[in-house]
Amino acid sequence: MDSSHVALVALLLRSEGFEHYRCDRNMSMGMNLGNMSKMLRCAGNDDIITIKADDGSDTVTFMFESPTQDKISDFEMKLMDIDSEHLGIPEAEYQSIVTMPSAEFARICKDLSGIGDTVVISVTKEGVKFSTRGDIGTANIVCRQNTTVDKPEEATVINMSEPVSLTFALRYMNSFTKATTLSNTVTISLSSELPVVVEYKIAEMG
Repeated sequence: MDSSHVALVALLLRSEGFEHYRCDRNMSMGMNLGNMSKMLRCAGNDDIITIKADDGSDTVTFMFESPTQDKISDFEMKLMDIDSEHLGIPEAEYQSIVTMPSAEFARICKDLSGIGDTVVISVTKEGVKFSTRGDIGTANIVCRQNTTVDKPEEATVINMSEPVSLTFALRYMNSFTKATTLSNTVTISLSSELPVVVEYKIAEMG
């Protein structure tokens, strides 16, 4: 969660996606993302990464092993105290759910941020419209439902129980689109009474 408590990122990596996964009991570990990023930058592109922690410990260990096993590095990082009960995305029913190519969504957010600071996402039976307004003018981009494509990941699918129109800060949307490389598609869930959810599926892992 960001410091202003506006945006929350949740990442789920399923156990079956790992070569080896062991968890004797449920654990909650608070990590500083900036510090963890510094640790992970020390790994090579082809290194095997092992993350391990003992129950009750105040540290977590990152171990990097080269493919030829001629180099092994381990780093220990201090954990943080975080109230995990207030983190997480609750299950909810959304008025509109849009699934579209993730690269297209990233391009739309990038293009609109050159004109305005906010984006209005409106979903109707005609399609999903992204709009912004700024000092130099206005912009509107409409994506209509399109399922007649050669590849499923190129489709735009709209599931709507009722129309919705909501406004969001483009700086947050552009931050979310940094996950574009993780998935060919993005799912945007919208409801007038709930925060927007921008979801990227990571193949079989999460």
